[in-house]
Amino acid sequence: MAPATFIKSAARAADFPADAGRELAFVGRSNSGKSTALNLLAGVRKLARVSKTPGRTQLVNFFAFGEDRRLVDLPGYGFARVTAGVQERWERTLSTYLLERQSLVGLALTVDIRRGLGPLDRQLLEWLRPRRLPLIVLLTKSDKLSRAAAIAGQRAAAKELGEGARVVQFSAIDRDGVEQARRWLAELLGSDGSQES
Repeated sequence: MAPATFIKSAARAADFPADAGRELAFVGRSNSGKSTALNLLAGVRKLARVSKTPGRTQLVNFFAFGEDRRLVDLPGYGFARVTAGVQERWERTLSTYLLERQSLVGLALTVDIRRGLGPLDRQLLEWLRPRRLPLIVLLTKSDKLSRAAAIAGQRAAAKELGEGARVVQFSAIDRDGVEQARRWLAELLGSDGSQES
């Protein structure tokens, strides 16, 4: 199928595309490799903006990934260098998206494997618990650790998240976990959302 394509960016809920079809959202701390993971899974190198400066994703970005299927890049959290007004707007927009969006069928949470789940990740997961959305945790930058340390990090995250959690070592460098995450993405979005590599 054709590669994913940009639809629009939204600063507020009123600017979101129509709430129809199926969407999978990428969320995570700033500098956790979220945009890199989205680009790799979508098969488009520069689909989502990647920067060495944390917090560059400041809007909710929507990408078409098949008919009535979308990938969504959400602003990273935990980045302090924004005004209080901008932070408040982000929180309102994200709250509306994550808690009310009916087309949202799953979340991909990116976590730097060297740091593990942090307080903001746990807060997000607790906040979303009532929605019972399918979740995959991509432990990014796994190539930065030895194999034994990466396995230990994966086990620790899986133990904390509990039974049924999908926790995957993920690396944009050696493509660890890419096919596993793509299969999950296709499963959630349906056959129209599958992506050939």
